[in-house]
Amino acid sequence: MTNHATMLERASDGDVAHDETAALIASDKVEGTTVYNKNGEKLGQIENFMVGKRTGRVEYAVMSFGGILGLGKNHYPIPWDRLEYNVGIGGYIVDIDKEALKDAPSYAQDDQPQFNSDYVVGVRSYYGIPY
Repeated sequence: MTNHATMLERASDGDVAHDETAALIASDKVEGTTVYNKNGEKLGQIENFMVGKRTGRVEYAVMSFGGILGLGKNHYPIPWDRLEYNVGIGGYIVDIDKEALKDAPSYAQDDQPQFNSDYVVGVRSYYGIPY
């Protein structure tokens, strides 16, 4: 059985990776990454992501969009399964257009929702992912 440290060493060609390998990336490098739609339009950027405390699995990324100088931004939770990293553009792609984003689950900075199972089900349902 291969342990985690050995996998990291192999992934980084002998050097133990501390922030990125071919298959892994540190959370601080994900935050701030641009999110585009399939048409190449910039939608926003990854503000953070929510990780299950018990599973350790990333459930969804929170994308920020809009506002001026950080004020008035809306936050859109997007199921991690719906984001696809594209090396060529150095960002994530999600299959949603700007018009559909207006109806997507979102919240203002000062009005964060309860991140409970009902909320997660609603977010996943919007993006067509069973819970």
